[in-house]
Amino acid sequence: MTRHQPEKRVAELRNLLNQYSYEYHVLDAPTVSDAVYDSLFGELKKIESEHPELVTSDSPTQRVGNELKGGFAKVEHRTRMLSLNDVFDPEEVRAWVVRMDKLLPGHKREFFADVKMDGLACALIYEDGVFVQAITRGDSYVGEDVTNNVRTIANVPLRLRAEKGYEHFLQRRTEIRGEIVMLKKDFDALNEQRRADGEPEFANPRNLAAGTIRQLDPKLVAARPLHFRAYDLFRDDADEIPTNMYAYEALSALGITRNREASVFSSLDDVMKFVDHIGQIRHDLPFNTDGLVIKVNNRAQYRELGVVGKQPRGAVAFKYAAEQATTVVKDIVISIGRTGAATPVAVFDPVVVAGTTVRHASLHNADEIARLDVRLGDTVVIFKAGDIIPQVESVVTELRPKTSEKFDYEKALAEQYPELEFERQGKDVVYRVKGTSGDLILKRSVEYYASKGALDIDTLGEKNVVALVDAGLVRDVADIYTLTVDDLLQLDRFAEISANKLIDAIQDKKNPPLEKFILGLGIRHVGAQTAIDLANKYHSIDALQNTTIEELEQVDGVGKVVAESILAWFADEDNERLLQKFDELGVHPHYEQKTGKLVGQNFVVTGTLESMGRDDAADKIRALGGTFQTNVAKDTTYLVAGGKVGASKLKKAEAYGTKIIDEQAFLQLLES
Repeated sequence: MTRHQPEKRVAELRNLLNQYSYEYHVLDAPTVSDAVYDSLFGELKKIESEHPELVTSDSPTQRVGNELKGGFAKVEHRTRMLSLNDVFDPEEVRAWVVRMDKLLPGHKREFFADVKMDGLACALIYEDGVFVQAITRGDSYVGEDVTNNVRTIANVPLRLRAEKGYEHFLQRRTEIRGEIVMLKKDFDALNEQRRADGEPEFANPRNLAAGTIRQLDPKLVAARPLHFRAYDLFRDDADEIPTNMYAYEALSALGITRNREASVFSSLDDVMKFVDHIGQIRHDLPFNTDGLVIKVNNRAQYRELGVVGKQPRGAVAFKYAAEQATTVVKDIVISIGRTGAATPVAVFDPVVVAGTTVRHASLHNADEIARLDVRLGDTVVIFKAGDIIPQVESVVTELRPKTSEKFDYEKALAEQYPELEFERQGKDVVYRVKGTSGDLILKRSVEYYASKGALDIDTLGEKNVVALVDAGLVRDVADIYTLTVDDLLQLDRFAEISANKLIDAIQDKKNPPLEKFILGLGIRHVGAQTAIDLANKYHSIDALQNTTIEELEQVDGVGKVVAESILAWFADEDNERLLQKFDELGVHPHYEQKTGKLVGQNFVVTGTLESMGRDDAADKIRALGGTFQTNVAKDTTYLVAGGKVGASKLKKAEAYGTKIIDEQAFLQLLES
């Protein structure tokens, strides 16, 4: 083979493979079998291995890169990735149109509508037609660079197609926005394989897609069948894209997958007919959806309407009415939120509603429990408001156990929180912790999150926390990650050096150990060792958030009271939003399998140690893989006896056959 032959063959193979990929992913009309594609791909790979100088970044063989070290870089969006206002019925859609007509009177209105996908929003950047970067939504201003992972998605072209009339999109910068989704059939197949392998099933396609894209190793991402479906197109010159429908036509021409259901309508009545049609067929679509996006089709009008907060005036998201299901209430636990409000949560047998498994739902307050007359053992109707938040709609009283009793809210508060007092003032429907305020609880929460035992954020101590909360810069724990140097310089406590030091310290704790993050959340009854045990059991916040009381009670040291406290914390709507906000701000705790010479060994320290405090001893034990216990139990390996030892623990250790060692022997265990 002469020098020019491999060059020519490589170019021919790449063009043909890109064409086959376009036919398969975009047109959904493959012209060759998988075997033919794989054979040609193998030939291209072989030639490139023999002639590495011919390898280019946009070759079909160059999808899977190396593992990323140090996490994902932050990238600022040129144009904000906005969210949309939700509407739930035709009247709200009509009211939206009326508002637009007041702002832009006399304009002919044309509407563009498309199915809203339930995935991870992402922007793909192409320079001169070549894929160069992928950025997540993040906080709408700044996202994470996930280029290496998105390259592995088979239907993301590494080079845009050149088609007549659309050649200008292959010049300079082109940005394509869409959702990374896992199709239903792929999700079901993946879970079927996990069942066969004896592994726990994934909860839902959306969480799996989002979690997969945040893996640091592209090889893991490539092993999962993700899919990109575009919904928008941007150029530096906005006038190049006159309408949203033109953007979709351009996407297809460029080789980008987009929804074929998207349509343009000249009247609102036709839009609502389309809404009804999609509502009837949405469960047959290849991906999960909870509604449609409705936009002004004319992009100049869309821009002129502007933005309010994070939502554009020229678009809304229509959400379908929630699905319903029935289940049995097993317990009602009460969560104390960040404002001191006591919120009751119904815990029930897992049930699938709107495509996701639901295990608990907020009952809001004592009046709502009384209105519904929800009791333990009741069969209840569950629905999802906007297909998002699970709610109890009603009780099937015909199936109520004969022995059921009305739920006594004040008695439940006294039993679950014996050390606290609650009050209900005036017309307030909510019971709150007596003698506290929302700001006081928030300050304590932020202090605890930043404390040495939790995330250990340097210089974020009590006085700085008080200053930040009092200034309104921090309204929940996650807000610390939104702080900037300029924010801090507004306060008397900070100068340039101290402000930079605190911001750096906070940003340095965006990927904390999972057990430290769990501890920092401040879940009642969850101390350092329980947080470690939970991390070892669940390996991720998502898995812990989707657990059951029965599963929690299998964790060492977690009984019914602790399990209810954990479940109540994760069921609280404020806490759900807080976790989502952490995720959007790039706070991703990681789990590491503990190793060390003390793995499998359990320690209790009693009395006073001369060389270190008890907390320091606990940290050293855990750092070497051991477990620190507060009380002697049957599984305790060592009782470390310091000065002024309590007789009861010594007696218990002798009864269980636990080995009793002094401080010197303990230090030798740590150092040997």
